[in-house]
Amino acid sequence: MSMRIHDTLRAGLGPNSAPQQPLSTHPLESRLRNWEATQHELRMASLRRTFGIAEPVRRAMELKMVRQGDWRPAELRSGLPSVHEDILRGTDDSLSWEDVFTGDETANVASFHQEMEKKLQIN
Repeated sequence: MSMRIHDTLRAGLGPNSAPQQPLSTHPLESRLRNWEATQHELRMASLRRTFGIAEPVRRAMELKMVRQGDWRPAELRSGLPSVHEDILRGTDDSLSWEDVFTGDETANVASFHQEMEKKLQIN
C-alpha cells in the first residue's frame, strides 16, 4: 500500500458546494457547439437538391467506410480525423486550433510495438 500526499491544488480543501457547470449560458454557445453538424446538414441538403438522394447516401457510405477502416497507432494521433475523412467532409483546406493542440500532448502513450502486440494479440 502506497501512501500519497494530499494534493490541495488539485483536490481542494474540502467538498465544494458550487455546481460544476455554470447555470447560465449564452444563446450563441449552443449554436457554435453544433456548427459543424449544421454545416454538414446544409451541404447534404444542397447535394440532395442538386444530384438527388444518391449523392448524400454515397458520401455517407464513403465516410462510414473511412471511419471504420482507418486504423492508426496512438503515436500518430489516432483520435483525430484522417486526411481521407477531412476530404470527404470538405474540411481539408482549413486549419483550426483543435488540429494542432488536441489536449492529449501530455498523455502517456503506449509505444508502437506495444500497440501492435495488443492489436494482433501477440502477448
